[in-house]
Amino acid sequence: MTAAPATDSTAPQDVVPGQVGEPAAPQASDAVRASSVLPRAGLVVLAVLATVALVTTLLLWQKVVNMQEQLARQSAEAQSVSLEARAMARQAVEVTQQTTARAAVLEARLGEVALQRSQLDELMQSLSRSRDENLVVDIEAALRLAQQQAQLTGSVEPLLASLKSAEQRVARAAQPRLGLLQRALARDIDRVKSASVSDTPSMLVKLDELVRLTDDLALANAAQPVRSRTEKPRAAASVPQKAWQSLLGMALNEARNLVRVSEITAPEAVLLSPQQSFFLRENLKLTLLNARLTLLSRQMEAARADLRSAEEMLKKYFDAQSRKTQTALALLQQLQQQTRNLQLPRVDDTLAVLATAAAGR
Repeated sequence: MTAAPATDSTAPQDVVPGQVGEPAAPQASDAVRASSVLPRAGLVVLAVLATVALVTTLLLWQKVVNMQEQLARQSAEAQSVSLEARAMARQAVEVTQQTTARAAVLEARLGEVALQRSQLDELMQSLSRSRDENLVVDIEAALRLAQQQAQLTGSVEPLLASLKSAEQRVARAAQPRLGLLQRALARDIDRVKSASVSDTPSMLVKLDELVRLTDDLALANAAQPVRSRTEKPRAAASVPQKAWQSLLGMALNEARNLVRVSEITAPEAVLLSPQQSFFLRENLKLTLLNARLTLLSRQMEAARADLRSAEEMLKKYFDAQSRKTQTALALLQQLQQQTRNLQLPRVDDTLAVLATAAAGR
C-alpha cells in the first residue's frame, strides 16, 4: 500500500473568490496549543515518576538502615554471648582439670586402699585357711600315690585305704567348705568297693604255674604206653606158669605196643619232630612270659591276646585228654576271665574337687 502524499500545511491554498482569509488563523493556533500541551504532560509524568522513585528509594534506604542497625545489635549481642561462652568454657576447663586432678588423687588413694585391703584379706585367708589347704594338698598327694600303687599292683586295697583315711581326716576337720570334698570321697569309696577287680598277684602266680607245667605237658604225637587189657588178679599172679606161656604173653604185649590207633584232628601236631617239639614248648613259655610282662605294664589287650595265643597252642599241639593239659587250659580260661575285670576304678571326682578347692584358696 502507498501512503497518500502528505499535504503541506504551509503550501498556498487556493483562495476561493468571494471569501476573505480570516478562518485559517484559528486552525494554526489550535495546532500550536496542542503541541505545547504534550511536552507539559510528559514533564508531569516524569515528575510523578521521579517523585515515586525518590520516595521508594527513601523507603528502601530507611529499611536498609534499620536492617543494618538490627544486624549491628544482633552482632553485638552475639559477640557478648560468645565472650560469655568463652569465659564459661574457660571456667569449665579449669573445673574439669581440677576435677581430673582430684579424681586421679582419689583413684591413687583408692588403689592404695584396695591393695592394702587385698593384702590384709590374703593375710587373713592364709592365716585362717592354711590348715585346710595343707589338708587338701596332703589328701591329693596321698590319693595320687595310692592310685599309682593300685595300678602297679592291680589291687584296689591301697586306693580304698587312702580314700577312707582322707574321709576320716575331712570329718575331723569339720569345715563347711570341705563338705563337697566329703561327699565326693563317699561316692568314690562306694564305687571302689562295688568294683569287681581281679587280683594281679594271683594272676602272676597262675602264669608262673603255667610256665612250670609247660615242660610236663604231653604233646599230641607222644607215644603213650598201652596198658594190658587182661590184668590178672594178684591171686592168679602167684599161680606158676610155664615158660612158653610167659614168653607168649610177653610177645603179645609187645605186638600190641607196636601198633597204635588214634584220631588225628591236627595233622601238623602229629608231624612235629622232637626238635620242633622243644621249640614249641619254648615258644609257649615265651608267650606266657610275654603275657606276664604285659599284665605288669597294664596292657590288658596285649595280655589277653597272648593268653588266647597260648590257649590255641595248647589245643592244637598238646594232648587234650591229658590231665595236665586240661589243668593248663582251665588256668588260661581263668586268666582270660580275670583280665576282663582288671580295669581299676578311678577317683576323678575326688581329684576334681581337690583341684577346685586348691584353686579357690
